[in-house]
Amino acid sequence: MSDVYTPPKVWDYDPANGGRFAGVNRPTAGAREERELPVGEHPFQLYSLGTPNGQKVTILFEELLAAGFTEAEYDAWQIKIFAGDQFGSGFVELNPNSKIPALLDRSGPAPFRVFESGAILVHLAEKFDFLLPKANPARAETLSWLMWQMGSAPFIGGGFGHFYVYAPERYKYPIDRYAMETKRLFAVADMQLGQTEYLAGDYSIADIAAYTWLGNLYHGAYNGADVFLSLAEYENVGRWVKAIDARAGVIRGRLVNTQNGLAERHAAADFDTLDRALFDPVRKRADF
Repeated sequence: MSDVYTPPKVWDYDPANGGRFAGVNRPTAGAREERELPVGEHPFQLYSLGTPNGQKVTILFEELLAAGFTEAEYDAWQIKIFAGDQFGSGFVELNPNSKIPALLDRSGPAPFRVFESGAILVHLAEKFDFLLPKANPARAETLSWLMWQMGSAPFIGGGFGHFYVYAPERYKYPIDRYAMETKRLFAVADMQLGQTEYLAGDYSIADIAAYTWLGNLYHGAYNGADVFLSLAEYENVGRWVKAIDARAGVIRGRLVNTQNGLAERHAAADFDTLDRALFDPVRKRADF
């Protein structure tokens, strides 16, 4: 790097040094304003955005509905993170960490919250006995790959994506560091998918979780990072991505809470309002 940074004895928050996120990120927690969340008519109220973490949940909901679980109907409300919607009091009540997605489950006698994408996936999978085996070793394998993705995502998004696209200045060291780690994660998945059709054997919530990150990168997110990272060399990942791309629930789930798809989703008929070209399973992903 051209400049050498010497950290001060005590770190101090510099609001001007946040790049694209300068107006959003702060070293504090809690609500910044009073703002109630809208509520629809369905048993599940999802507050999210069509980023990889948000897509995990909308894909699972659409997969549930495609499989005939009509009781999994949901309302999906868009949370605009660059506008700071996640810091409204209503959202913070659902997720004190102020991150999407957040779910309000009203399907029983007493509504309750579920936050963190992996927790929501497990909750819904267990509730409907869908895409999560009940017995070991299949259950342990599925949860292991799910947690692998949850632990890996920060290296891809907050690491590679941030320094490659969003940081106010580009530096070689952090880009090299997180490009290396992102490629290592693709290699881990590629080795596994050379032995199994899906990460844990059968299609599961582990695949949904990993696909939203690996699939988006494979298809050129982060300003064409697939070329920069030579992702075409991971042939097993490519086969797996294309198989999941073509699933009807996945195609619909990727369109929810997005700028070019459905900002909000309240019924299956909402998809009928969209340009059919958006349902192309191999269309270029929007950057996140």
